[in-house]
Amino acid sequence: MKQTRLATAASLLLLLAAAPFSTPDAAPVAKQLAGPPSEFASMAGANPISAAIHSKSALLPITLEKSAKGGFSWQASVPVEGENLRFVLFAGAAKSTWNVTLQDPASKRVHAADDLAIEKRATDYGMAEARVPAESYTFSNLPRGDWKVKVEGASAGRGFLLVEGGGNERLMSHQAAFNQLVGERIGLVASVYDLEKSADVENANVLSEASLRVTAPDGQLRSSPMFDDGLHQDGIANDGVFGADFLADQAGDFNAQVMVRGRDAAGTSFLRTAEHLIPVIDRSLQLAAVGVQGRAAGNERIGLQLTVEAAKAAGSHYHVYAEVWGRDASKRAIPVAWIGGMSELGKSALALGLDRRWIALAGASAPFELRNVRIEDPDQFISLAKAERLPLSLGAFGNVAAKRDIAIDEAMRMGPRPAGLNSNKGVGSKLLLVHGYCSGDVWGGVAGQFSNAAVFRDLNKNRSHDAFARLIQTFGNTWNSYGIVAHSQGGAAALHLYNYYWSGLDNAGAGRLIQSVGTPYKGTALAGNLAALGSIFGVGCGSNNDLTYSGAASWMAGIASFARARTYFATTSFTDLWWRYDYCHLASDVVLSDPEDGTTEKSYGQLSGANNLGHKTGWCHTSGMRDPAQTTDSSRNSNMSANAAR
Repeated sequence: MKQTRLATAASLLLLLAAAPFSTPDAAPVAKQLAGPPSEFASMAGANPISAAIHSKSALLPITLEKSAKGGFSWQASVPVEGENLRFVLFAGAAKSTWNVTLQDPASKRVHAADDLAIEKRATDYGMAEARVPAESYTFSNLPRGDWKVKVEGASAGRGFLLVEGGGNERLMSHQAAFNQLVGERIGLVASVYDLEKSADVENANVLSEASLRVTAPDGQLRSSPMFDDGLHQDGIANDGVFGADFLADQAGDFNAQVMVRGRDAAGTSFLRTAEHLIPVIDRSLQLAAVGVQGRAAGNERIGLQLTVEAAKAAGSHYHVYAEVWGRDASKRAIPVAWIGGMSELGKSALALGLDRRWIALAGASAPFELRNVRIEDPDQFISLAKAERLPLSLGAFGNVAAKRDIAIDEAMRMGPRPAGLNSNKGVGSKLLLVHGYCSGDVWGGVAGQFSNAAVFRDLNKNRSHDAFARLIQTFGNTWNSYGIVAHSQGGAAALHLYNYYWSGLDNAGAGRLIQSVGTPYKGTALAGNLAALGSIFGVGCGSNNDLTYSGAASWMAGIASFARARTYFATTSFTDLWWRYDYCHLASDVVLSDPEDGTTEKSYGQLSGANNLGHKTGWCHTSGMRDPAQTTDSSRNSNMSANAAR
């Protein structure tokens, strides 16, 4: 009896060991990513300029202070650049007690905003369920000039005024570098250009004022002027490029606002702001000053260990990237491959994998080295440690046959497929319907338009792309294989899952593996604005760095070409009728550039290297907008269902 029990227990242990994917909550297994040298440029760290905000509006912070005549008030100069003026007032619970007036720049006559507005309506602003109530005002046929807008209330209060710029001037604002670690100085760079002329600065003296306003994670407010002092990377002073910086003295989200005032070539005033969400993290890890040693790791595989000094306990995971270089027959340095992926922290080391066939394909030999090594936080994709070069010792593992034709296969691209992925993980196949950031149940009501589908629900939540992807993987473990149809951030999370982790996506059959609609792959301007509003109103689900332009650019730098090639994306925008002013959402239209769906601009919904399913008008991002929600398009849903991999 005792021997039988022991045998049974031993058999059970062997069964569990052979089936790492058998439980729904099994942790995902990371892929050991690699690619050819031709992809070095696309996998390089993001350039801050590529993630610049191009703003056509201004978000003005309101603080009602006690006036000499009693009561509480705030006022600011707001330029009317064309015949119309639009602004959105955020007053929170105090909106019914705030009174807004405008003063004509010529006659100095004061008008009640309600009397001048051709349209005033209650609205809101934000993304998905994370929204702030507001009032929208539209004015027509106002004389150009600097109007004074005054807000009065019965008590002290704080809010915002979001003003649309009616002219062609755009504020281009970006970080000087993505050095977002505690103790670093974070630089911001700003310039102005004419939308109809060039993105280059043509009038060096167009700006009369530029300032930086930073709210730290602890709520402390810091303000400073921005100077045309050569902070820009070209080092040229008086070039119309303004800069300033601040000390990142604590971990958490900094909200940095750049504000500029000036006059265009015709002498018309303009006002623009750009809102940057800048997460800062602690220096929890650094590379040890030692070389990297290769070890045998199975057929054709070489295991590499990056020695690190980490404050976090073993089990934490990081995003790692490095280029492998060797020598040709003439001893000249030649590129071999890039390697990377998510790596779990072991005993003072992060593991990477290299397939020896990359060395053969390049015709490379020793000495080898790693170049452009970077280790990043997996949620923010902020670099924690970098190294331009590290010696790489492969020993006999680097001795391969001469250069020859090799067909790049899955193992070279993603590493060895886990043994349990094909046979022991889940049962059957499905099409997963995945929602986005802080979302309601956008697919629940239309799930019947998809065959053999299951709805993923993590409603009204805020997740990084990495955390979101790992939740999808856990949900998907019920089935052996699946494809994904996703909305908004769900598309980025699905792509992240396929790129970094083994899952049922890797078992799916023929068809479109990942299909998305309205996904802001390159970010959305609303993320930065919403973070600024949240500093006062505490908006819904909270801020999400992966959805900002800068956060999306840093994330995108890790997405390999094989994953992009299996992704299909669609974009939408409002119906544009010539006889009326059209939009998806009245308030977000003040910030976003057409065409857009109320959350995602068409230009920022693109994914290079992926498959474009086209752009349709007459559909908006979510319900409650002017046109129907894009997830309810039965024609597109039917097409995605019919062509989906499962």
